[in-house]
Amino acid sequence: MDALWDDFATAQNTCNGYLLATTISPEPPATDPARLYNFSRWTNAYSVQTDLRYKLQYNPSVHLEKKEAGAWLEVFTAFYTFTGKLLAAEEAQTAGKNREADWSSVYESWKEVLSTVYRGYSGNVFEAWTIPCLYVVGKYLRIFAIKADEQAAASQRDSGLAFGGLQEEDACSAASKNEKLEDAARQINRIFALCLGDRSPLEDSRKWALYYTANLLFKTYFRLNSIPLSKNILRSLRASATDTPPLSAFPKAHQVTFKYYSGVIAFLEEDYALAEDFLMSAYQTCDRRATRNVEMILMYLIPTKLLTAHRLPTQQLLQQSPTLDRLFSPLCTAIKRADLRAFNAALEAGEDEFVKRRIYLTLERGRDILLRNLFRKVFLAGGFEAPKEGEGEGGIAAAVRRTRIPVREIAAALRMAGATEIEDGEGGVDGDEVECLVANAIYKNFMKGYIARDRGIVVLSKAGAFPGTGL
Repeated sequence: MDALWDDFATAQNTCNGYLLATTISPEPPATDPARLYNFSRWTNAYSVQTDLRYKLQYNPSVHLEKKEAGAWLEVFTAFYTFTGKLLAAEEAQTAGKNREADWSSVYESWKEVLSTVYRGYSGNVFEAWTIPCLYVVGKYLRIFAIKADEQAAASQRDSGLAFGGLQEEDACSAASKNEKLEDAARQINRIFALCLGDRSPLEDSRKWALYYTANLLFKTYFRLNSIPLSKNILRSLRASATDTPPLSAFPKAHQVTFKYYSGVIAFLEEDYALAEDFLMSAYQTCDRRATRNVEMILMYLIPTKLLTAHRLPTQQLLQQSPTLDRLFSPLCTAIKRADLRAFNAALEAGEDEFVKRRIYLTLERGRDILLRNLFRKVFLAGGFEAPKEGEGEGGIAAAVRRTRIPVREIAAALRMAGATEIEDGEGGVDGDEVECLVANAIYKNFMKGYIARDRGIVVLSKAGAFPGTGL
């Protein structure tokens, strides 16, 4: 137990908030792996407050004012109760008795730890340098809430099987699946509001915990599929921007996470220009050694770039992650080759992951780029060559003739690429649909020209017929 109190004393004497946070962490430090067991056995429920009071008020290594010592007494008393429940749950899980592991009680006891820490800040007892303690209580509240909800869901499934698979509708409703996590979101939101409303000078302000807490809320709301609630966080931060430190002043980890979630929220709202700004900034700031974070950012940045810049990722970029390579390489190859069959097969193969990440519909729009590439291939197959300088009227006239593509040639190319529309019971592509596809490509500025329906041809521009491709 001496190691815990040594760390507590050192943290208090040197104002080291991160070291202080380890003294109330559910994860023991690597240097003291038995800390939680030792703390649990150090005293008992009857004398815990007496023993803690001695350590906090009469320890010559720690110099705390009476009010602050009282606040830490509450915190460590709650932490002692929590430690016993956590160790019991972990022992049951290790022994394979998952049904006896009471993660709901673990969550409730940790929530009490959070409440005591919250009171220390709301009463202006704890100073700003201690805010890593807020990080710890918020982070693990979310973790224990997820464990408690997963255990509750497993218990419901077991009960259903025990009674022939029949369950009450209310027990399986969406509202009951994440009861603890929804409560955790409310508790973390209290911390966010506490930090946001702090009016102390910035050097002593709790506002330095804002972005970490906001990121915790984003993670929680996304898991709850309550993304609209995330917009309230963004609005609150924008409203208080004048008296909040700039994002660049916060740790890079906070910056990257905040930019990632802001980009994803903009992506889901189809504000792709804003999404690109946030996601590009997150990607550029992110440490390349954090491969999982890089993968999560690119999962949304790649579809965003596909829409905003009509740009496909390089093979070098995709090879940063086996998952990205598996999901996006077949799509990119299909788009480059203008292969509709391969494109549809790649979308179908990754459908579960794409739908889960909410990027399926955005990737589906990559079909427009594929069709642009297909039309360009038909254009090149027709023998188009731009008139050379000094070629005269004859060269220009020849170029004009070569920019007129019969609709039937485009229909043939679509059939070869894998279009499977059926017209009048025979394999083929509807001429009206071909014209519709061409008209959409022209409208979206994938190609320049017009359709001469009476002659059944597509007349393309002599210069820049396919913007962005050099033709």
